[in-house]
Formats: sequence, C-alpha cells, structure tokens
Amino acid sequence: MTTISIIVPAYNESSSILGVLERIREQSIDGFRHEVIVVDDGSSDGTGNLLADNPDLYDKFIRLEVNGGKGAAVKAGLKEATGEYILFQDADLEYDPADYGKLFLPIARFEADLVMGSRMVAPEYTRVSYFWNKVGNWVITLTFNILNNTTFTDIYSCYLMYRRDLVDPDTLVSEGWEQHAEILSIAAANARNMYEVPISYHGRTLEEGKKIRAHHAVAVIWMIIKKRLFS
Repeated sequence: MTTISIIVPAYNESSSILGVLERIREQSIDGFRHEVIVVDDGSSDGTGNLLADNPDLYDKFIRLEVNGGKGAAVKAGLKEATGEYILFQDADLEYDPADYGKLFLPIARFEADLVMGSRMVAPEYTRVSYFWNKVGNWVITLTFNILNNTTFTDIYSCYLMYRRDLVDPDTLVSEGWEQHAEILSIAAANARNMYEVPISYHGRTLEEGKKIRAHHAVAVIWMIIKKRLFS
C-alpha cells in the first residue's frame, strides 16, 4: 500500500470543511491509503471546533492559535506527514476528491515522482472564473515552463502531488501564495518522472470566499525566478 499524506489547510471554512473531509473519506483506490492531516489556521468562525468534534474524519489535527496564512498551515502539515507522497487539498470544495483516482494513476502505472492536476487538459467540467485570474495563471505557468523546460498547463492548481522526500519542509522560506511555486520548483528540480492529469474545477466567487487575486501573480513569478536562477 502506498500512503498519500493529504494536507488540508483551513481558515474560516466552517461551511465546507466537513464536506471536504467526508469526500476524502469516500475515496477508495486500490493500492493506496490516505493519511489526512487537517490544519486549522487560527480560524475565527468555528472551523476548529467543528474539526475537534469530528475526529473520525481525519488522522491528524493541528490547531494554530494565530492565523499565519496558508503557507504557515501547509508547513505545519508537512512536518507531520509520514506518507510516501504529499497531496494538497483545499478546504473549500473548489477541487473534488473524486479526482484522486486520476491523480494516483501515474503513480500506480508509471511510478511518477510528481503529478499535477490540470484544469486546462480536458476536464469533465470547469466553472467559469475571473478573466484576470486566468491570465495570471497562464503567465506564471508560461514563466515556469520557460525557466524549467517543462510543459505544464496549469501549475497553480491546488492538486500538486509529489514524493515526500523531494522537498524538505524545513527549507521552505515562503508562507504566502508564492509558497506553492517554491514547493513545485524544488520538487520539479528533484523529480525525474512528472505527469499531468485532467481535473475538474468548481471555483468560488469573491462573494463565496475566494481568497487569491490576480495581483498575487507578481510574488509567484518572482519566486519562480529566484528558485531557478538564484538557488
């Protein structure tokens, strides 16, 4: 059995966190088991209490007393992970755990080191999203591909999965939105066998709680450049 450590950072996601964890528990893929690590990032809406009251939905629960941002929550989760692979899962159901079977396929069939879920490669469905967010994603993906000689189509999908030994969490310096680019840059540099699979996407609107903005692309691009040219 291959163990996948699923890191679920959550900040003020009381309306969706239990639904996400229930969806994760529903997934059963031959040859794989889940280690679900959920991190409450100092939520003020009762998310932490909901998690404490439902311990059957996860394997490990980390509660940060002060909101440190998604990056801080991710690092806390990574330090507790014991699986052969890491997979990130947002707590808002923009990404559906029903796609785990697609993500795990390149591991089972090709012993992949890294698998990226793409919203751009023939997904079953994609909710129409904000134009400038999509432009930002296209720019950072192009930048990453040029500098790393790769052919990804969607590097800022939540669904990044990689062998845990490719990235030492103690070396991560970022705790902002650019942390994803930092992790991917390190993992891709150390990986020999990388794949991309189609995933569906049900993006939230700003009114529904979407947090990332197009302007975050600036810090992301700078992180990609730094990791490729100055590390």
